Amino acid sequence: MVFDQSRFVKTAIGTLVHEGAIGLLLTGLMVLIFLGSLRATAAVFLSIPLSALAAIILLYFGGSSINSMVLAGLAIVFSRLIDNSVIVLENIFRHLELGERPEVAAEKGGQEVSMAVLAATLTSSVVFFPVTFLYGVSRFLFSALALAVVLALFASYFVAMTVVPLFCAKLIKGHPAGEKATRPLEEASTEFAPPVKSWGSRFNSAFHRRFTQALDWYEGQVRRALVRPVKVVAAVTGAFLLSLAIYPFLGVSFFPRTDAGQFVINLKAPSGTRIELSNRLVTQVEQIVREVIRPKDLKLIVSNIGVIPGFSSIYASNSGPHTATIQVALTEDHKVGSYEYMDRVRARLASEMPEVSAFLQTGGLQDAVLNQGLPAPIDVQVSGSDLEQNDKVAIDLANAIHRVPGVSDVYIPQDLDYPALRLDVDRVRASELGLSQKEVIDNVITALTSNGMIAPSYWIDPRTGNDYMLTVQYPERRINDLLDVKAIPLRAAGQKEPALLDAVSKVARSESPTEVDHYQIQRVIDVYVTPAGEDLGKVASAIDKIIARARLPEGLRVNLRGMVQGMRASFRSFGVGLLLSLVLLYLILVAQFRSFLDPFLILLAVPTGIIGVLVTLFVTGTTLNVQSLMGIVMMVGIVVSNSILIVEFAHRLEEGASSIRDAVIAACRVRLRPILMTSLATLVGLLPMAFKLEAGSEAYRPLAIAIIGGLTFSVILTIFVLPSAYLLVYGRKEIRSSASQS
Repeated sequence: MVFDQSRFVKTAIGTLVHEGAIGLLLTGLMVLIFLGSLRATAAVFLSIPLSALAAIILLYFGGSSINSMVLAGLAIVFSRLIDNSVIVLENIFRHLELGERPEVAAEKGGQEVSMAVLAATLTSSVVFFPVTFLYGVSRFLFSALALAVVLALFASYFVAMTVVPLFCAKLIKGHPAGEKATRPLEEASTEFAPPVKSWGSRFNSAFHRRFTQALDWYEGQVRRALVRPVKVVAAVTGAFLLSLAIYPFLGVSFFPRTDAGQFVINLKAPSGTRIELSNRLVTQVEQIVREVIRPKDLKLIVSNIGVIPGFSSIYASNSGPHTATIQVALTEDHKVGSYEYMDRVRARLASEMPEVSAFLQTGGLQDAVLNQGLPAPIDVQVSGSDLEQNDKVAIDLANAIHRVPGVSDVYIPQDLDYPALRLDVDRVRASELGLSQKEVIDNVITALTSNGMIAPSYWIDPRTGNDYMLTVQYPERRINDLLDVKAIPLRAAGQKEPALLDAVSKVARSESPTEVDHYQIQRVIDVYVTPAGEDLGKVASAIDKIIARARLPEGLRVNLRGMVQGMRASFRSFGVGLLLSLVLLYLILVAQFRSFLDPFLILLAVPTGIIGVLVTLFVTGTTLNVQSLMGIVMMVGIVVSNSILIVEFAHRLEEGASSIRDAVIAACRVRLRPILMTSLATLVGLLPMAFKLEAGSEAYRPLAIAIIGGLTFSVILTIFVLPSAYLLVYGRKEIRSSASQS
């Protein structure tokens, strides 16, 4: 086997498994630090394998396979699966520390947060609605990821509402009832550590003392923010509007670039170059490749020069003796990426072999799928009935595109100036000699390229049963010049003496296209464009401007195809789907809270998360692509869940609190712990994916970066802007109700 594309898939799957395992361990460590109890950590951690197993079983019965996208969804959602269990467990522990028996605490703790957990699960699931609006192959890829995530989330809800309360009722010890009077409610969830005995106990005690101090500091900052709630909300709103100015500076692509571990060089010499000269040029290119690539990184070079007459030429990438395809395979442990090697080879070819046209592509499975079978991300397709006019316009466009910043390769595969011979058959003279036009052409084809194309014959070996094609043609040394062509004898059925080709036709030199491509019936000339980096949006926009300024003849059209076509269609439909998912989120929250105002307060977490996504993508140099958009979708579900915890608990505390201000402050203090636990568990779980620890992980890095940046900024800003907005909305109602009562 020369080239094995399955190696890329196997590497990607192995990387996801390893990074998912590392994220799982980090998530468990984070939960253990916060809870300070191995039993409590085990109760939370049960939700991960049980939920993942339930999702895999449902996928199996649904006829789905375990592929890299399903594994990516599970690896990403691992840290999210514990959120529901953490919320339930934290509330059960709060009741335990109020002196209730484990059975009673498990029942009350689960019932109190059941609706909030259900709302969080629904909101985290409904945000994947935009996936159904994606276009082309991205829809099929991310539908598998979204399905795995949604199934695992709903499984985690059932685990949190059944397994976790049962675990706590049977295996978690209660606290002395006297503790109820010694600690206020808002501190009830901050001290889980047992008496100081071992090193672990001392660490837990020290951690929770520090965390209590942090809670005190946070409460003070919230009180300061609630003094001027209008300014806080206005400042966050201004920060969101300012962050939108970052968007034009972000690169836009369809999918992250991945190292395929190989690349392909399409080489084209001047039209008419003999195959012997093409072979010498290929040898020079191979030598350049060997000089550029480190010996330890180079695995194999395979060159395919020219074409073979016959049906096999239909499937060949070459169009004539002057073209060649050079495939370069790198070793699995190569230190330098394939894109870096491609840039180096491209620079050497441009400086040392300017007489040839070279087009470099990865030749990888992912690019082939995303490019819709085309060799380049952008195909500027010129179509019309006049092929020569198409070629002229294509050359003018190619020259203009070559000057666009950020473009590395511009390549036109079709040639219209290939040397050819034009054969004009004199039908009258041929009929006098007993020949038809078809018989004349069949004789010429048989003499030059054998009868394999027009009258193939087969011989079956009686011993092995193998069949062999038998063909007949002139020896190549018999045809040396135009006179030899004119002297080809022509035979017909019933004809005793052959006639010469020169007697029935005129042979003249001319030019011919090497290949004629069609798209939707019309003849087309393709201009393949490869961007220098990952940013596809800026290059495509510049090409659009060039096409808009071009003066096109009547009846000629220019269209963009390839990856850019799928990218634009997916982005448009994804934007519509994201808006619809926010509407669905709002409606679910309206039904949950029986209020039209609370959903607006909860959705305030979304713009704060968008700030983090834009800033993080810009700082890390990551493009806005389908993966980062999926990260935004997942981030929206997580941050909305955090807001639900604060708003829901604030409403429950309003009955016993002296004022709205005290209720929202207490809710923020008590709910900060589960918010930090779930958010930090998600962040540390995604760090291996964000750092690209192994080969193939670059495909999912933008998704991890978007979630990390959006979640970090959202947690920091939401815990201040949400209580401020809550006070603005419900504080005025309290003032109006007090005034009416007085």
